[in-house]
Amino acid sequence: MKKRLPYIIGFLLLLGVEVLIALFVRDDFIRPYGGDIIVVWVVYLFVQSIFCRPDKAYHIAVGVLIFAFIVELLQGIGFVHLIGLGDIRFFRILMGTDMAFLDFVCYAVGAVINLLAIFIRRKTVAQSLPKK
Repeated sequence: MKKRLPYIIGFLLLLGVEVLIALFVRDDFIRPYGGDIIVVWVVYLFVQSIFCRPDKAYHIAVGVLIFAFIVELLQGIGFVHLIGLGDIRFFRILMGTDMAFLDFVCYAVGAVINLLAIFIRRKTVAQSLPKK
């Protein structure tokens, strides 16, 4: 549990940021693009809070990016309507209903930032370890 705590805290904080953006931000940049960048981090932290696999951090980050791309493609085919949940607002918001090319770009930017953070964290930890 102790190793999972930073992931859990990060997940809850960023999930809160996402909710605040969804509820209160009505602009042309943060809501449409910032939220899509951050959601990649939220999903990554959620997965890590469950599995806690820092040794697989790069794999998980790339897997989350692929997942985000798949969800976006499903939006393009109207998946939420195909499975009969299109009339329920919660599922339209959760799954999304419109595919946009810029969403792919935002997910990729979020993943690159996440991968850089993993790289920097690993370098920082490696430098703080005692030399043999």
